[in-house]
Amino acid sequence: MLNHLAVLQVVVPLLAAPACLILERARAAWLFTCLACLLSLGISIALFLQVQASGPISYAMGGWEAPWGIEYRIDALSSFVLLLINLVAVAVVIGANSSLVAELPESRHSPFYVLLLLCHAGLLGIVATGDAFNVFVFLEISSLSTYALVALGRDRRALFAAYQYLIVGTIGATFFLIGLGFLYSLTGTLNMADLAQRLPGLEEKRLVAAAFAFIVIGIALKLALFPLHGWLPDAYTQAPSMATAFLAASATKVALYLLIRMYFDVLGQEAVNALFPMGTLLLVLGAAAVLLASLAAIRQDNVKRIFALSSVGQIGYLVIGVGLGSALGLQAALLHLFNHALIKAALFIAVAAVVCRVGGSRLDDFRGLGRAMPWTMAGLLIGALSLIGVPLTAGFVSKWFLVLAAMEAGLWPLVALVLIGSFIALFYVWRIVEVAYFQQRDGVAISEAPLMLLIPLWGMALANLYFGIDTSLTVEGSEQAVNFLMGSRP
Repeated sequence: MLNHLAVLQVVVPLLAAPACLILERARAAWLFTCLACLLSLGISIALFLQVQASGPISYAMGGWEAPWGIEYRIDALSSFVLLLINLVAVAVVIGANSSLVAELPESRHSPFYVLLLLCHAGLLGIVATGDAFNVFVFLEISSLSTYALVALGRDRRALFAAYQYLIVGTIGATFFLIGLGFLYSLTGTLNMADLAQRLPGLEEKRLVAAAFAFIVIGIALKLALFPLHGWLPDAYTQAPSMATAFLAASATKVALYLLIRMYFDVLGQEAVNALFPMGTLLLVLGAAAVLLASLAAIRQDNVKRIFALSSVGQIGYLVIGVGLGSALGLQAALLHLFNHALIKAALFIAVAAVVCRVGGSRLDDFRGLGRAMPWTMAGLLIGALSLIGVPLTAGFVSKWFLVLAAMEAGLWPLVALVLIGSFIALFYVWRIVEVAYFQQRDGVAISEAPLMLLIPLWGMALANLYFGIDTSLTVEGSEQAVNFLMGSRP
């Protein structure tokens, strides 16, 4: 069994999805999904520990050795991201039943869990596979299920948001596939480790540059990198609240993983920068995202949309870390990838709890909830403090590493940018705090959120505090991933 963990990581949720269709009762489907996600989390923990102890794991599908056959490859980077995806999935699924009761008719609960499991399997497959075409296949599995999840929203605006995301996502997937086609025509292989060995000796540099440009644009659309982020605010706002929590905490993080994998591991940082200034481009776009998306969040009156636009800004921090190109910058990006997932899971689960009791997520809906729903709002406040980057929270740790990386590179404007971005975040977070704690609520009394929503909310909130104090897991895990990518494998 231990020899097959790499493939079971993807197979468990992938097979659980159609099996979930058999369960007509919503509660049965929820319990089955919880079991599948918990099993998947256990597998990811075992893989993480195995990689830490003995190095990368290679699994040949069907007994066909790479590069002839499809390979699943779990290394320090992929095991780190797999663990994150599964942690988020478990937190979201635990609270999903209570949230869906308030947002969707019971007939849609089982389809929701089927789609969530498919999306979960697709994201895990992108990270686990060592074959570039398999990445495209799993990218489509996760994308198609995401479009349907968004469309499950409560009104017709969800359909438009899903359609908009479908168009943009299809363009992104097409660009990614075109880039892979160019690489295959040049090398005759799609195994990513084999590509990394064959590409440096090629003379057709222009075609390699074109291939990477297509791949980067395709990934940037999935990542919602500014200015290709237009689909994200509507999708996150209109989707069912727990779907938003899962997507915000995992989907964009997997897209960033894919960018890092292609940039540093497959094509090579030096080779790409010799073709065009990739690092500078990422720094500029990341800086623009931090400033413009954060400023746009201040003007919103829907809390879901505020946090959706803040996600675009936080993606800017991630991309800046990658653009710095140094070991410290890449470690800062990986740390923020992990920590921001915990932050957004906490924030959107808190919003789901408010929607469950109040029925909406506009700022007016949060009026007086500091007293009416003290546990929910306290959890949201912890996530918000981590989003700002207050010391003793996870968000502070990754932003501190980003500041250190910018100082190491002598880019003092980026240091100022991180501080300015955190200051702007304080403004839009304060708008929510002011309404919740300093304004009175009129009308019917509101009760606290259900226990099954408070458990994952406080699990994520306490994780933000724990990983802000004890950084051994995140710092050591990200450091090992960086060492692997930079060529000095432990």
